[in-house]
Parts: sequence; C-alpha cells; structure tokens
Amino acid sequence: MSPRTLVIQSHTHLRTAVRTGGVERGWVTFGVLAGVLLMPALGHDLLTALEDAYLGVGVFVAATFALFFMLEGIFKIDTVAWMNRHQRWEVPVAAVLGALPGCGGAVMVTTQFAMRRASFGAVVAVLTATMGDAAFLVLAQKPSVGLFLMGVGLVSGVVSGYVVNIIHGRDFLQVDRPVKFEKQSYRLPVPNPLWVVWALFCVPGLILGVLLLFQVDIPAMWTLIVGVGGGALSIMMWALSPTQSAHMAAIEDKEPFTRRVALNTNFVTVWVVLAFFLFEFVGGEAWLKPMLEVAPAVYPLAGVLVGFLPGCGPQILVATLYLAGIIPMSAQLGNSISNDGDALFPAIAVVPRAALVATIYTAVPALIVGYGYFWFVETGA
Repeated sequence: MSPRTLVIQSHTHLRTAVRTGGVERGWVTFGVLAGVLLMPALGHDLLTALEDAYLGVGVFVAATFALFFMLEGIFKIDTVAWMNRHQRWEVPVAAVLGALPGCGGAVMVTTQFAMRRASFGAVVAVLTATMGDAAFLVLAQKPSVGLFLMGVGLVSGVVSGYVVNIIHGRDFLQVDRPVKFEKQSYRLPVPNPLWVVWALFCVPGLILGVLLLFQVDIPAMWTLIVGVGGGALSIMMWALSPTQSAHMAAIEDKEPFTRRVALNTNFVTVWVVLAFFLFEFVGGEAWLKPMLEVAPAVYPLAGVLVGFLPGCGPQILVATLYLAGIIPMSAQLGNSISNDGDALFPAIAVVPRAALVATIYTAVPALIVGYGYFWFVETGA
C-alpha cells in the first residue's frame, strides 16, 4: 500500500468519524477514562466495573447476539412483505417483530408506516412490544425472565394495536406523501485488526465468565487482564464507531458477522459498565436500595417514565438495576412496555407527530401491566 493511498484512507476514516459522531464521542470517552484513572479511588471502581461488566455481562450478551444473528441468517423470512400482503394480520405481525430482541423489527414497521404501508395501530403494537437491546441483556443473564418479558410485551402490543385501530382507523396520522428512504453506506473508522482482537478476547472471556458463573476459583490476574482488557477494548471501539442512529441507517446486512456482533455488543457493554461504575460510586446496594425502598409504589411509574427516553441506553440501565435486584419486576415491566428503543430516533425524524402520540399510547398498557403486577403479585393485594 502506497503512502498516498494510506493518507487517502485515513482522511476517509476521519470524515466518516466526524459525520457519524465518532470523534466527539471518542474525545469525551477517552477524556473521562483518563480523568477517572488519575484518581486512585475512582480508578479502582472503574477497573472493577470493567471487569465485572465484561466477564459477567458483555461476553454473554455477545454470545446471545451471535446466536440470534445466526438464527436470523438461517431462517430468512420477509415478514414485512408478508405483512403488506396480509394487512388483516399486520398488528400481530408487527407485535412479533417488536418482541424480537433488538430494535430492527420496530424500525422496519415505523418505516413501513412512513411509506403508508402500515397502520398507526401497527406502530403502536411494535413500539409496545419492543424492549430494544435491553432484551439481549436480560436474555443473557436470565433467559426465563427475558422470555417472560417478551411474551408480556407481545400480548400487550397485539391488544394495544387492535384497540388503537378500532378507535382511530387505519389511516390515523398517516403522512400526506410516502417517505422515501435512502440507505447510507460507509466504512467504519475502526482499524480492521481490532475486530479480530475483539473476537479473540471474547473466546477466553466467555470461558472465564462461565467458570465464574459456576463459582470456580480463577487466578485474579486472569480475570483482570481479560475483563479489563476486553471491557476497555469494547469502550474504545464503541467510541470510534458511528452513533447508534447513524449505524441503524446503514446497510447492516452487508456487515461481516463478527463486526455486526461486536457493534451491538459494545453498545450494551458500555452502558452496563456505566451502570456498574455509578452503582459502585454511589455506595453500592447498601446505599441505593434503602433509598429506593422509601416509596415502592413509585417503581412502575419511574420505569414507564424512563421508557419515554429515546434510545436503548437508559433502558439498559434499568435492566441492569433489575438484574442486580435493586428494582422489582413491576418497574422492569413498565419500562419494557413503554420504551421504544432506538426505533424512536428514525420515527421522530420522519413522522414526529405519530412518534410522539404512539409513545404516549404505549404508556397506557405499561402502567396497567406494571401496576397490575405490583398490586397483585408484589404486594399480594
């Protein structure tokens, strides 16, 4: 490779990083990491968070993503085309797409609505059913709970979608002209060897994670090297990669398998590291849990309100608190039903009014299910 070619490629990566948010996020991330590591107490908390998040969560999320993407590749079913041909069943099909882990199904349905190929009830159904990337986190840690949340979201989505279509009709909030979407294609500003290194960290990381899960004694140096190294690498690659909304606008199907798994896993891992770090920083369970127990009836409402925030990051924080035993199932249920994941970003961009109304509508089943579980299960009323 000639020096001129190398310079041109470097400039291309830099322009891509600037356009997709990688530069700003990279500087902020590296600045925060450097500042924390210079403070001994905070540095220890960060290293602990990196190790625990990577070995306890990140590697299992990567394995879950890998399994999901493999099954997705094997069973290629064009559900959107089927939904367009059978509009009678579009609401349950939309709910199924939303219940699947991740935000892809919700993005597909909101896109179809913007193109005047789906009803508003289908949008409400898919946004009600989806819990975004937080589903991968819960499935990796507690599969039975993850399947339960997906099932509740699916039923809530079907009921909500049909009710909305009965009340408003199929054409409610439809745009005057169909929106045309143009896919963006770009090269990720991450050096290719890093994807290989990331995968090489995942293999021993998953082995160590399984051994730790079964409480096998492992030399602390091994867990420190693999856990901190893998966690730091995930953060670095996340910082250099495009923002989640920019990445979702690209053609993900053409990405190599490892890169696709890494991009999605890194996003979840970063938020889990943040949750673990903040958890340690504020004093852990001994300080946080008594404070949250002051008003337990507020839990479901708090989960619903956090669900209004766009993106999967805040929802991953809620799931992390639930998995740590800090908040109850009622709060997780409220959040799972009310949150729209990353699908809200493209929806706000192309159909803002419909996105806002649909988000508000998802709060109704979220409050009913969250408080129903709170009163009849958690309090035994």
